[in-house]
Amino acid sequence: MTSNARCSMRQLAVLVIAAISLTACATATSEPHMATVCPPVVEYSREFQARAVDELDLLPEGSAIAEMLANYSVMRDQARSCRV
Repeated sequence: MTSNARCSMRQLAVLVIAAISLTACATATSEPHMATVCPPVVEYSREFQARAVDELDLLPEGSAIAEMLANYSVMRDQARSCRV
């Protein structure tokens, strides 16, 4: 290895050590802070809910729509708890 290469390696090592030292002093996280936004939850009348139950009962057993509605119910509960 020539003396030029040795000097270059030392400079690189000093640069790496300086960069590591500076990041150790950081007081804030690098992750951005995101505001929590709760989606609105649409309220349905009892009559509308009763109609939906009647229509759901007409679907075949194991219907994909029934599974989607179950997921939607979970998401509505999560949106409600987000507001609290």
